[in-house]
Amino acid sequence: MERKKGIRSLTRFWRDRNAKPEASGSSTTVTQSARTTSPSQDASMRNLKKTPKARRQILNSTDTSRGRRHVVIPDTQVKPGVNTDHLEAAGKYIASLTPDVLIHIGDHYDLPSLSSYDKGKRSFEGRRYISDIEAGNDAMDRLMAPIQREISRRKKGKRKGWNPELHFCLGNHENRIARACDDNAELDGVLSFEDFNLKENGFTVHDFLRPLVIDGICYAHYHTSGILGRPVSSAQTMLNKKHMSTVMGHVQDRQIAYAKRADGTRITGIFAGIFYTHSEGGYLTPQTDTATTWSGIWVLNECKDGAFDEMPISTSYLMDKFGPTKGRKR
Repeated sequence: MERKKGIRSLTRFWRDRNAKPEASGSSTTVTQSARTTSPSQDASMRNLKKTPKARRQILNSTDTSRGRRHVVIPDTQVKPGVNTDHLEAAGKYIASLTPDVLIHIGDHYDLPSLSSYDKGKRSFEGRRYISDIEAGNDAMDRLMAPIQREISRRKKGKRKGWNPELHFCLGNHENRIARACDDNAELDGVLSFEDFNLKENGFTVHDFLRPLVIDGICYAHYHTSGILGRPVSSAQTMLNKKHMSTVMGHVQDRQIAYAKRADGTRITGIFAGIFYTHSEGGYLTPQTDTATTWSGIWVLNECKDGAFDEMPISTSYLMDKFGPTKGRKR
């Protein structure tokens, strides 16, 4: 309800903007602490009869003494007009997997209406902003609906409950709101991270580029290098800088690097790729450049003290097993 009120207030602001521009103070920011609720342990897998045998043996394990299971979703970059069937498919897969932790590492909301703020310009298209927010929120609802149904079903039934940790790391696209408010005082209090329906879907929201460490694994939309704060150039560079297992999004390339600590334990660095199927114009497209671009989500099994076994799950696999064409003859 609060989110809808915020969007309605933005509509009124845009309508009256020329007559009554309003100025206010500092920019809007969101700072929230990490979630402290204890997640449930893994439950047995369902609906995976068609999963390859070796993978199924890993996923069906109920032994959590060696660590917890994380699912990681990289950049989804939703905007008006793009297909989001893969998000619903991912939600169904995650609900069948019942992980302990779900992390979206940012750039779910593409926000093209605010892209000029990334280019040093000051322009704001209020009507497009509303459409951008609604498209992202609708897509987030599609992702989370199967997950929320499974959580509710287990609360009502006799099966073991499932209460996963849900985390969202703001990306540079979401941070366009902060940049817009910094550069244009009249937008402060009108644009807000509260326009996102992340809290309504149970997510704890983490500031842009603030590291989130869970089970010894460091997550952020991206990790920086050098005095200019630019994204690190490779997964190996990321490991060399962080000295701990680290996962980031932002870049389209899928990379995995390994190293060892002084005590001999292995650490892993992952560039998680993307999770969308549309073309991003100036970016490389997953449809045409599969050599350097990968689309999908990640399952990290047995996460403990920075150690884990990674398993990339491609978008094509999710759509084949859980998408709207599942069961159709090809």
